[in-house]
Amino acid sequence: MEQRMTGTFYGVSVGPGNPELLTLQAVRLLRQCPVLAAPQTASGQMLALDIARRALGAELDDKTILPLQFAMSRDAAVLRASHETAASAVRLFLDAGQDVAMLNLGDVSVYATFGYLQEILEAEGYKTVRIPGVPSFCAAAARLGQPLTGGMEEPLTIAPGRHAAEVLAALGTKVLMKSGRQLPETLAALAEAGLLGRSAMVCNCGLPDEEVWPDLSACDASRPAGYFATILVKEG
Repeated sequence: MEQRMTGTFYGVSVGPGNPELLTLQAVRLLRQCPVLAAPQTASGQMLALDIARRALGAELDDKTILPLQFAMSRDAAVLRASHETAASAVRLFLDAGQDVAMLNLGDVSVYATFGYLQEILEAEGYKTVRIPGVPSFCAAAARLGQPLTGGMEEPLTIAPGRHAAEVLAALGTKVLMKSGRQLPETLAALAEAGLLGRSAMVCNCGLPDEEVWPDLSACDASRPAGYFATILVKEG
């Protein structure tokens, strides 16, 4: 029986925003893969692709661009349907023997949509590979000029912003990712725990509209923070 020759599905991390944070491995894969798949918002924005273009410019002009739309929902059935639709779009190129690089903000192993498509396609026998990158919370800590951990014995807790109240009592530094949409609730939880003065936030780290708040005691809860807001809470 003739073996089916299919392409490889790569999850390529592009970092949080600054194109200089792409790894050499990521750049090589972006140059190598003929098809670039990138999440696209309802308004048509493709932020991960924009970052890649800022790094490689005209080198991406001859690539096939595959926009992927993902449902912004907590309904498991709705999410699964959007993942299946995206996997089907990728599958067409893999079956044609073309490698596909799916671009992921930050690191592909931290709250990344790639994992859902990887699970679907791996179950069907397709080869998948993860290309690591700089996660947003590491870039935010560097931007703030502070360490994430104080020593080898200090824990580090990473959670979505909506779970702030559940993790603030944990030992060590807390990282609250994608906190923008829950900023009022997150700031209220920090205030109740007496942690506002030990909390900092970076919004859109490495992007042209980056904002840095070294002390959240001065932050207005009613201000828009955007989706990509990372909060660091240092242990006293």
